[in-house]
This record gives sequence, structure tokens and C-alpha cells, in this order.
Amino acid sequence: MLTILGFAMIATFLVLIMMKKMSPIAALVLIPALFCVFVGKGAKLGDYVLDGVTDLAPTAAMLMFAIVYFGVMIDVGLFDPIVRGILKFCKADPMRIVVGTALLAAIVSLDGDGSTTFMITVSAMYPLYKRLKMSLVVMTGVAAMANGVMNTLPWGGPTARAATALKLDASEIFVPMIPALLVGLLFVFGLSYVLGVRERRRLGMLTLDEVLEEEKETETVLVGSGGSGDGKVSMRKDGGTGSGADAGAGSGSGTDAEDDTEDDGFQGLDPNRPTLRPKLYWFNALLTVVLLTAMIMEWLPIPVLFLLGAALVLTVNFPHIPDQRARLAAHADNVLNVSGMVFAAAVFTGVLQGTGMVDNMAKWMVDVIPASMGPHMAIVTGVLSLPLTYFMSNDGFYFGVLPVLAEAGAAHGVSPLEMARASLVGQPLHMSSPLVPAVYVLVGMAKVEFGDHTKFVVKWAALTCLVILGAGILFGII
Repeated sequence: MLTILGFAMIATFLVLIMMKKMSPIAALVLIPALFCVFVGKGAKLGDYVLDGVTDLAPTAAMLMFAIVYFGVMIDVGLFDPIVRGILKFCKADPMRIVVGTALLAAIVSLDGDGSTTFMITVSAMYPLYKRLKMSLVVMTGVAAMANGVMNTLPWGGPTARAATALKLDASEIFVPMIPALLVGLLFVFGLSYVLGVRERRRLGMLTLDEVLEEEKETETVLVGSGGSGDGKVSMRKDGGTGSGADAGAGSGSGTDAEDDTEDDGFQGLDPNRPTLRPKLYWFNALLTVVLLTAMIMEWLPIPVLFLLGAALVLTVNFPHIPDQRARLAAHADNVLNVSGMVFAAAVFTGVLQGTGMVDNMAKWMVDVIPASMGPHMAIVTGVLSLPLTYFMSNDGFYFGVLPVLAEAGAAHGVSPLEMARASLVGQPLHMSSPLVPAVYVLVGMAKVEFGDHTKFVVKWAALTCLVILGAGILFGII
């Protein structure tokens, strides 16, 4: 019964958010609460939620201060050279822009943290997608898939969990998987090319100079006609009204609400914004390198590192208290949206785990595997990693399910190393799971509905997983 209710709860959640009948926060809270009552454990809902919040509180703290840290770094111009380089490469060509998104996400993913990857990638690419009226779900989709492949790095989390659960060396799991993962990454780049060509056909191709010239002409018409113009709507080059107060607040008030909607977030490319700190560029760059190094080397817990980093970068770059308040206010929306989503997800995960739904679902999936599939348990594990890592946390899968699967595989002569490698296959899909806090950073900063992102990315991410699995089988790794 718990198995059926568990699958029903997840299905209900996905259907409602994809059909936009409920917001993700409301669905993450109300649906598990309702199913907790159905299970007959409504009296324990408070305990389940508090357990979930306790587990996810460090993640929420990390995201809150990471958003402040990288938001301030974007304000002061740390990533402007990256943006200019991408602009130069992309040349207003949608195909190049989509491929550039995947490439940037893959490179930044080397730090091993999905949240920082998405913050940097969206901050760099969002203005360009908005300027050319490209599909934002394409941006979130290719970024999530590229990060998902790179999430298998030993310091990214899944590989370390698999090694710990099966008492193996992480390098023995990861190094032989590199060829298959490279194939998966190349597939993501190829898919980005195809999606980019599709966007190019839909929008056409311009040079960057033509786009800028069109915007200047439109702006001249709008100014000269008092805003009525000839019906053309274009984003302003300065990303707002251009007033120092508005730019300092991070949004720009504007006289036209539609202009704000179209172009909010574009100030990341405004070369004259008052928050720039060119004299502190190398300090900020060095601080970021030290922070990422400390994160990879695990010198301190990640939430502590970002808390210290956010406090330091605010103090050095904005020594006056009113300026610090303005920076915090500028990023308050992102902080509130993401942290709120994480705590809402704590209700979902708390009920899934507390009621025993996850354990029953995993046991049922293991039990339905035919005995004849025993010698092929590595392949079975690879296939199961897609739905299981999507519907549960990495901790639940690697510490709860993988040891059971590995034991079944060992009975048929399948080595734990093969099982561990196969368990990594589902990561490109896992990174878009509603239980992954980083995905809310991605869709929140990109201003994309979570349901739209899910509908777009699931099929492509699942295909990427199967390509990695096929490559692993072909190379004899799995």
C-alpha cells in the first residue's frame, strides 16, 4: 500500500505542477501533507517535516549565502569578461548561444556545485536569451544536462556516495567511467547544436552589431515619440531606466512595466552600472578562487564558506552600510524563492522517508527484477538509476537502494565496481529532479516555470543517461 501511495504522491505532484494547477512550493507542501493523512500517519506530520527541515537546513543556508555571494560578484563585474567573451563567440547566433550555454555550464561545473554553476551560467547567458527572444527552457535544459554529466566528478557527490556505500575507492569508480561520460558530454553538446539550429530557424540569425543597431533605432523612436513609437518593443541597452538609484537596487523602476519585465536582469552587461568595482577585480577573482578551492578541498563546511565569503565580499566592495543593504535587497527575491523552495521540499522528502514510502518503493522495484536478469544487474542498475535518482535524493538512492542492488549483483558474479559505475548513469536526469535544491536556483534565476522546464528536459536528459549507459556497455565499463 505504501508503495502505491508513494508513486501516486509523486505522480500527483508532477502532474499538477506540469499542468500549472499548483505552484511548486504549494505542491511540495500540501500534496505530501495530504498523503501523510492517507497513510494514517497525520499525527506524525510535524516530526516528519522537522526531520526534513533539519536535513536540508545546511543546504538552504548554503544556497542563501551563495546567491548573495555570486550576486554581489555579478554586480561588481567579476563575470563581465566571461560575458563579453561569450558575446564575441556567439555573435547573436542562436545556435552558438545554446552551444555556449552547455559549454559554460560544463566548465563551471568543475567546482562540483550545481547551485554555483547555475548562478554563473544563467547570469552570463540570460541577458542574451532575453535580448534575442530565445527560449529560456532551452537554456535551463542544456545547463541542467551539462551539469548533470559533470556532477559525477568525485567531489561532486554521487561518486563519493557510491564509493562510501560500497566501500570502494572513488578513483576506481570514476576514472574508468571517463570515456562514457565524455560521450555523454559530447551528446549534450550535439543536442545543444540541434536545439540551437532549431532556435536559429525560428528566430533567424543576426550579427550582434545588427541587434544593437536595431535596439538603438527603436530606443530613438520610443524617446522621440514619447513612448508610442511604431509598435516595436525592444529592450533597452542599459538594462533599466539608467538611474543610479535603480541600478543600485538591482532592478530599475522604469516608467513602462513591460520594459521591466522584458529586461530585468540585463544589467549584468551594463558597462556603466554604479556597482562596478574595477579596482577590486583581482581581489574578487582571488577570493572566488580561494573559496572554490576551499570548497573542493573541504577545508570548512560549504555553508560556512559561503557565509564567510558573502560577509567579506560585501564588506570590502561596499563598505557603507546603506550600500550593503541595497545589495542584499537586490538579491532578496532570489534568496527568498530558493530558500523557500528548499524548505518546502523538506516537507516532501520528510514525508517520503518518514512514512517509509521510499523504502517500500525501492524494495518493490528490486523485487520485480526477474531472476534471469541477475547476470545483467549492472545494466539493470543503470536503467533504475534514472527513475530512482529522480524520485528520491542521492542519499536515499546510494545509501538505501544501491547496497541492495549490489548484493543482488554479487550473487550473480557482478562486481561492486560495475554496480557503482552503473549507478552514476542517472545523474543528468537527477539534476532536474524536484528534490534537488539547485534546480530551483536554475529556474528561479531564469524566470522559467518549473513545470515548463520539466516538460522540456525530462526526455532529453533521459536520452543522455541512456547514451552514457550504452557507451559504458560498449567500452566494457559496465
